[in-house]
Amino acid sequence: MVLAADRAGFQNILLPSGYNTGVDSWTLAAGAAAEVRRMHLLPAVRVGEQHVPMFARAAANLDRMLNGRLNVNIISSPMPGLPVESSTVRYERTREFMHLLKAFWTQDHVRFSGKFYQFDLKADLPRPCRPGGPPLYFGGSSPEAKEAAAAEADVYLYWGDTVPVIREGVAEMRERAARFDRSLLFGLRVHVIARATESEAKAAAERLVSRLTDDVGETIKQRALDKESVGKARQNALLAQGEWADTFLWTGVGRGRPGCGTAIVGSYDQVEAKLREYISVGIQAFILSGYPHLPEAQRFGEHLLPRFSQTTCQALLGRATGQPVGMPAR
Repeated sequence: MVLAADRAGFQNILLPSGYNTGVDSWTLAAGAAAEVRRMHLLPAVRVGEQHVPMFARAAANLDRMLNGRLNVNIISSPMPGLPVESSTVRYERTREFMHLLKAFWTQDHVRFSGKFYQFDLKADLPRPCRPGGPPLYFGGSSPEAKEAAAAEADVYLYWGDTVPVIREGVAEMRERAARFDRSLLFGLRVHVIARATESEAKAAAERLVSRLTDDVGETIKQRALDKESVGKARQNALLAQGEWADTFLWTGVGRGRPGCGTAIVGSYDQVEAKLREYISVGIQAFILSGYPHLPEAQRFGEHLLPRFSQTTCQALLGRATGQPVGMPAR
């Protein structure tokens, strides 16, 4: 899947981490680093599973293997098997983690005394290729998550939502980041079902969930460690409001999926128009997926990626902190 996405022209690929699914993003990233030729890698890292200086060292090494094509998706989810911590605790820890990552990537000696981490340690590590290290992608809808992103993240991620809600969210986060004298890029995580015609796309969407019962769907969703998050509550609310949350934004995939529960569904022209709507309100990076992953990635790569030229992508990006389009290998 990773190599197929590279060949299809995607610029970045999310490598997810999931305890229940047995997926380890860092192992996959290390294996793929020697094979991908152009694409950036975006492995997810669960903060509680990592010791900051050791992870900083591993990330710097991988970034050098990729010649500067590493991005990092920071996740604040609870630890498997341990009592669930409050959102406040998790995001305070994540904020310190992101701050320290950048310190270990840029400083010769790290002195830090926080609520969760205390270090007085020589940072004798290999330096990442890019000044400041790999960009940090991060998402979260609680007030604590937003503050952590405003203070330390590079790319703030939304799950698929209506265009007005995304517009308001971008404006809010720009204000929050400005209080820290910072700026953010903004990304959207959403599924895509694109076909030659609208009717074909809707038929494919219906087939995707045609055998999914409500009981099975709920069982799948309850397996997620972040099932009680503010972001997931919003996705569930969109599902409860009906099958279509916005023009061409379908909620049906949320019947049986934790995390992002919306999909852009339509013809190639309609999907392009919807993506450009999000671009118009401030979205600069898209993390896209479809089921099954391989044929959907190939279809998107053939029919939609050429509509977004490299020049357009670089103009949207503004600075080298990530890549505008990705397809999760999941």
